[in-house]
Amino acid sequence: MKSYDVTITETLKMTVRIEADSLDEAEEKAEDNWNAGMYILDADNFVGANFRAKERVNKREMERNGER
Repeated sequence: MKSYDVTITETLKMTVRIEADSLDEAEEKAEDNWNAGMYILDADNFVGANFRAKERVNKREMERNGER
């Protein structure tokens, strides 16, 4: 049986209203607010998940195949 590393990426989404003079300023303010902990996204903000698998290759097997 083979071994796989599966990366799970969850997506959370929240819309907030920002007063600003431009789109760039609004995004910057939202990011600053988020960094300051003003917006906490949790399970209620869940909108989906992706799963990506990659076959694990052990180091010995790579060396046998001449890979590094």
